[in-house]
Amino acid sequence: MKTLIALFMAGVSCLSMAVEQTADAEEQPPVEQYSYSTHLDIAKVVSYSEVPNVCSVVPVQMTYDDHQGARHTIEYLVMGNGCNRN
Repeated sequence: MKTLIALFMAGVSCLSMAVEQTADAEEQPPVEQYSYSTHLDIAKVVSYSEVPNVCSVVPVQMTYDDHQGARHTIEYLVMGNGCNRN
């Protein structure tokens, strides 16, 4: 009987983790590509990716909330941090 209860609890916990991962995947907005004509309505920056330590132009992403509460992720290009500036 204890084995049956343990097996049931393991199944329920696996199911709840799967539902949670699906919910997290649905909350992430699609990545938009930035251009100079893109209108940005940034009320709050949620997160941004680190700029790599390379000497070239690299894509980075920023996730932000607009003034209506909608979450956006935008990708744009920056110069890497690995260039020697003398």
